[in-house]
Amino acid sequence: MEKGPFSVEWLARSSRGPAVGSPLQTPLCVPAEAPREREAADRSSSSPGHGAEAGGAAAPGRPRTKFSAAQLQELERSFREQRYIGAGEKRRLAAELNLSQSQIKTWFQNRRMKFKRQTQDAR
Repeated sequence: MEKGPFSVEWLARSSRGPAVGSPLQTPLCVPAEAPREREAADRSSSSPGHGAEAGGAAAPGRPRTKFSAAQLQELERSFREQRYIGAGEKRRLAAELNLSQSQIKTWFQNRRMKFKRQTQDAR
């Protein structure tokens, strides 16, 4: 197998820096965006549901928010009035329900998708 510019050996050498007395410190043919493109391809090639979460390990980041019954009732009431939330209403709900504005925004996005599925299934 040919050891191209993205081989494991090359990556290991390049992460340590150039060797002392090496005439070439970095390869000239390696595009700057190639590692990011490879990472994106690796992520997209794995099928949904078979990532780290399926193996039992939680995905890094924020844990799932458990909304209280009172929070859900207020969010649902607001959703019935208007499916798309404005900035002022988002701030008001966040302060009233002790949630972040991004949690409110995400809840509304998810609720719109649920509504869309329900209306499509009803047809």
